[in-house]
Amino acid sequence: MIGRIRRHFDDLADRQRIAIALARGARMPARRIDLRDPATWEFSAFSQNGEDGVLDVLRSQLIDANRSFIEIGASDGIDNNTAWLAIAEKYGGLMVEGDARKSARARRLLPLAGVGVECLALFVTRAGVPALVQRALFRDPDVCSLDIDGNDCHIADALLAAGLRPKIWVVEYNATFGPERRVSIPYADAFDFTAAHPTQLYYGVSVAGWRAFFAQHGYRFVGVERNGVNAFFADPACFAPAFLDGVRGLDFAENRYQLHKFRQPWPQQFERIAGMPLVEI
Repeated sequence: MIGRIRRHFDDLADRQRIAIALARGARMPARRIDLRDPATWEFSAFSQNGEDGVLDVLRSQLIDANRSFIEIGASDGIDNNTAWLAIAEKYGGLMVEGDARKSARARRLLPLAGVGVECLALFVTRAGVPALVQRALFRDPDVCSLDIDGNDCHIADALLAAGLRPKIWVVEYNATFGPERRVSIPYADAFDFTAAHPTQLYYGVSVAGWRAFFAQHGYRFVGVERNGVNAFFADPACFAPAFLDGVRGLDFAENRYQLHKFRQPWPQQFERIAGMPLVEI
């Protein structure tokens, strides 16, 4: 009984959050966009930063779209980078979340989402990636979002090796590593950033690491959003060359959340984890 009551109030709260996000999103077309400057694209409806707006512009420039996405690290289905696609634009795709309770909340919201949106309660490992790719309707979804606070680069590598070729990637980077280090944490199946280091600053991959990784796979760097959390990459075969050639995105931004939490910029943050193992990309 208590569980049902909790779920009832969770659902009411989630529906209110969706209504608020959709109301915010109705103002997205009013922003003044300069196609050369991704800072003007940013807008947040469901996303935590400006990712909804950046993805809106990138998707509008696709030569061909299949209205599909994959999100790994989807949280509760609302606070992520593809909720706008699923709920407002009725895209199909996969939302994958390792926290079973959050994934269950996301599944209860599916009647509000697009046709063919599937929520999987799954902690993604390299070994599990091929089976996950088999669940995808398209091998070239319009958008792939990856935010797992850990093995991100290793999982992206496994996804590409398994035959996935998203047109657009939005990936979390760890600004604590700075703008120049090309590094990632070593792979570990059960990596948990909350237990890996007391600061919780030891996770993921640097933005320069992402740039090196995606360049090896033929992707172009678009830029990072101004809160310093996510970076965007595009497959040049899916866009008119003049568009990507003209983009002048931000190369690096301090993570605003970590800056406020520690009251120190990234060089001092990195000193706190300097003894932890890293791998070069």
